[in-house]
Amino acid sequence: MPVLMSRAILALTLGLASPALAQGSSDGQRCQARTTLHDERIAACSAVIAEGRENGRGLAVAYCNRGHALTEKKELDRAMADLDEAIRVDPTHACSYSNRGRVFAFKGDYDRAIKDYNEAILHDPKMVIAYNNRGDAYRQKRDLDRAIADFSEAIRIDPSYATAYDNRASAWHAKKNYQRAIADYTRAIEVGPDQAMTYLRRGNVYRDMDALDRAAADYGKVIALMPNDARGWRNRGLIRLFKGDNAGGIADYDKAIAFDPTDALSWNNRGQAKLRQGDKKGAIADFKKTLELRPDLQQPREALRQLGVTP
Repeated sequence: MPVLMSRAILALTLGLASPALAQGSSDGQRCQARTTLHDERIAACSAVIAEGRENGRGLAVAYCNRGHALTEKKELDRAMADLDEAIRVDPTHACSYSNRGRVFAFKGDYDRAIKDYNEAILHDPKMVIAYNNRGDAYRQKRDLDRAIADFSEAIRIDPSYATAYDNRASAWHAKKNYQRAIADYTRAIEVGPDQAMTYLRRGNVYRDMDALDRAAADYGKVIALMPNDARGWRNRGLIRLFKGDNAGGIADYDKAIAFDPTDALSWNNRGQAKLRQGDKKGAIADFKKTLELRPDLQQPREALRQLGVTP
């Protein structure tokens, strides 16, 4: 049965404050404060730029931080324009290169992203996020050894940086080095605040190791931390089906479908479980819903044919 795969993690940086911004107006403070909301940051940084008092590093910080907020809002072309300007104003500001690299990565241009991360590291050799993000770009290019080297350097600089452990674990998983992946995910859980998704990814490794009880336990952690998110439920449901617990699998898929009714694989897998329990009517309904969402899937189409139903 198809299963949920993990997602890459990318981090973003705010520009370092210049003395003028640090001691300036409330707009300057909001432009660079880490707690500022994205729309508020865009407005504040725009006000700093429009005022015309900043130049050099201070102006670069304003453009860089506005680019940061625009990137988070997925307005990538506007973000790119701001980061280009930040680099033009101050070609030595590492954060601008790091943030522009992330925009290139979102656009799928990993080679240019890596080039920008190289520049960020050149100007700030201890910039943890640049190493992490360059590692992620290498991972997207399937250059896993370089990715692991970059994640390892990020960890060497900051041993408490959970994102790098999480990303390195993903690279180890891709290389099928399951024990190292488990060790890194475990460390990420120990030091990181966003534990739910790390439990999910560690569960995926345990699933690939056929350590089904451990996988189910990790997906149970996801459910406890994010009870209204379908991912924990549908992944644990899959494990229950693997273990022959059709009733438990159906119960989990009931929850998964309630929280994400657009996931075709949850409908399909629940249909398979219902079929095993002899609930042909329920299975047919689930297979039909699967094909309504994903007409390309062959498994539910074939199941319907075997049940004497025209797909």
